[in-house]
Amino acid sequence: MNYIVLDLEWNQCPYGKAKEIASLPFEIIEIGAVRLNEALQVTGQFREIVRPQVYTSLHFRTREIVTLRSLDFEGARSFQEVAADFFAWCLEEPLFCTWGPADLTELQRNLSYYNMENPFPFPLMYYDIQKIFSIVYEDRKSRKSLEYAVDFLHLPKEISFHSALSDAMYTSLVMQKLTEQQILENSSVDYFRTPLTRSQEIYLHYNTYDKFVSRLFPSRNQAMKDSIVTSMRCPLCRKSVSRKIRWFSAGGHNHFCLAWCPDHGYLKGKIRLRKNTDQMTYAVKTIRPISEEEASLLYERKEMLKSKRREHRHAQTI
Repeated sequence: MNYIVLDLEWNQCPYGKAKEIASLPFEIIEIGAVRLNEALQVTGQFREIVRPQVYTSLHFRTREIVTLRSLDFEGARSFQEVAADFFAWCLEEPLFCTWGPADLTELQRNLSYYNMENPFPFPLMYYDIQKIFSIVYEDRKSRKSLEYAVDFLHLPKEISFHSALSDAMYTSLVMQKLTEQQILENSSVDYFRTPLTRSQEIYLHYNTYDKFVSRLFPSRNQAMKDSIVTSMRCPLCRKSVSRKIRWFSAGGHNHFCLAWCPDHGYLKGKIRLRKNTDQMTYAVKTIRPISEEEASLLYERKEMLKSKRREHRHAQTI
């Protein structure tokens, strides 16, 4: 087993959103990675610049962030060649680690664009070190920059940020300040490939909460009518629970629910409705215990939203 700490740099369409290729909003231009063993010791490094084939000029934001310049791409190999070598370098049973959730999604998107085989298992579980840093050292909710985490942990800053290999190296240094248990018990699931059928739906159980990823639905309304999507079960005792507040929309893509477990108290359900690359809808549901104070805030939130909708309807009739 190897931990593969991955970081990517990518470019986007420099000619405006109208000329962007929808299936490839971000083209990978550099792959960097550090390989760690089970003791979190470095056993290898990978770094290669990728020749852009779609967006051949660098977007101004890319030039502001990354250290690469046009001369760096002279003699660079194609994504297809570099990606094939990268996956061979990962060896067997790799566990992927990233800073944030975007890198694995964009890597798979690039694989799909070039009609390359997706070598990742389904579902793709990985370790978001940005999230785990927040769980261990912060408030579980905030998402800080990699440089913030390096400063917080008083790690040496001997190389610049914003190159694929250097950011992978810094992420591996942050990992080394975590225990194996802290890493492994806080996995994440990637959403680039989503369940197509009921049998493929994803059920994940963590120490204090459950996560569920549904199959695809034609619309948000149909997703919210599905009995599995809207079911509530206590993540601690696994029993079905009664609802104190039915599912309600908080605007946008989020829905909330409040339930009560006789053994473990209040439970908060959250459903985020998302769209896949074919614009089909799927639901990501989490259920976690909350305090009585948090439950009161959820009651207040629902009443506030109900009042706002009532005022809006009244204004439309005037």
